[in-house]
Amino acid sequence: MSKKKPFVLRIDPEMLKSIEKWAADEFRSTNGQLEWIISKALKDAGRYRKKKTED
Repeated sequence: MSKKKPFVLRIDPEMLKSIEKWAADEFRSTNGQLEWIISKALKDAGRYRKKKTED
């Protein structure tokens, strides 16, 4: 099971409104949308490789 680390994010209110709208349009939570955006950006930049979990 993955553990998520909470942290504080300071973000421009207008940008947050846009993210909230985008999340609602895709039936995601705002947090889920931010995770998706960050994950996609990291993968596109070749900076993220998901670790394989061992069962």
